[in-house]
Amino acid sequence: MDRPLADRIRPQELEQVVGQQHLLGQGALLRRFIEKGTDANMVFYGPSGTGKTTIANIIAKRTHRTLYRLNATTASLQDIKDIIADVGTLMAPGGVLLYLDEIQYFNKKQQQSLLEFMENGSITLIASTTENPYFYVYAALLSRSTVFEFKPVAASQVLPAVERALELVRGESPLPLEWEEDLPMYIAQSCGGDVRKAMNAVELLAQAAQPADGRLLLTLADAGQVSQRSAMRYDKGGDAMYDIASALMKSLRGSDPDAALHYLARFLEAGDLITPCRRLLCSASEDVGMAYPQAAAIVKACVDTAMQLGLPEAQLPLAQAAILLATAPKSNSVCTAIGAARADVRRGRTGAIPRELQNVHADTTGQEREQGYLYPHDFPGHWVRQQYLPDELAGTVYYRYGDNKTEQAAQAYWEKRKS
Repeated sequence: MDRPLADRIRPQELEQVVGQQHLLGQGALLRRFIEKGTDANMVFYGPSGTGKTTIANIIAKRTHRTLYRLNATTASLQDIKDIIADVGTLMAPGGVLLYLDEIQYFNKKQQQSLLEFMENGSITLIASTTENPYFYVYAALLSRSTVFEFKPVAASQVLPAVERALELVRGESPLPLEWEEDLPMYIAQSCGGDVRKAMNAVELLAQAAQPADGRLLLTLADAGQVSQRSAMRYDKGGDAMYDIASALMKSLRGSDPDAALHYLARFLEAGDLITPCRRLLCSASEDVGMAYPQAAAIVKACVDTAMQLGLPEAQLPLAQAAILLATAPKSNSVCTAIGAARADVRRGRTGAIPRELQNVHADTTGQEREQGYLYPHDFPGHWVRQQYLPDELAGTVYYRYGDNKTEQAAQAYWEKRKS
């Protein structure tokens, strides 16, 4: 069977690798490790198609160790034992370089089985994962490894790889192969920073090209079909989802409606309504809060409407909520107030509830006791001075009025009333 184009064009030297200049540029730490042949345990973390396997292959070429490959989605504990059994034998006299793909799928026992051999240097581990290793890889293994984060490759850096792939398939084509002028950049932009996706798109286009006038022509229309939605990275429950959710929340907080709509659109294209709805509801109280209290009710109505409509119509009320929150005045007084109050409770700063605030109890004689509670509605302005906090917390201030019109008006009202 012919090898896939992505494998045939895989770089063999560091200079051929596209992207990851923060790791592989001149003087970068990972590049120095590779050039000096350092036997270091490493964890490569980042999206698929960004060069993790390619770099592991280049490292393997520079070492004198026997290379073993395992994919954690299918490997078992017995597979690890079989590799360990080869250590020190003629199969692996210089030790083992183990490339373990998708390590997040290994359980604790499987990961721990490697520790002893990593410790004594008989196994050098290069593990890769598309999920945050600090959540999925056990601390004991991480403490023996260096984590390197791979990032999506920019379209300008993917473009040379696409052009090389096109030239390769042109040389293998039975008929003269041509492509529309903007095709290489279109593929580079639509792959979402995944070089492997770009290579697969080139291969599929070449295979599906229709002969015309004695030649094959790769068109933008076909590229649009091949690359449909591939520019978007989204894995429900994965890092990409949380990154988009974080970006949406911070765009709302930063009063940027255009950015907020962009990140909302990513969720809508992925078919995820729940995550953006939760972020919008949270932002209404966390970031707008008392500056525009009605925002919470309006956003709740928009979210309820979206959930009843479903996609695609749900995009309208959710976009309305996003624009409202992004353009509304901001106050985090609610967030800081409840945070300070909970911090006191966690520290044990509670104290007894003042007797006048307690529920009406009966004493040992069965008679209701006099508590001394002052009913505010019996007094002018529906307010009377009395202590509500426990004695230990008397005078503590959690809520501080924000500097927006709504909260300043409320502050002025109560200062006048309480004076």
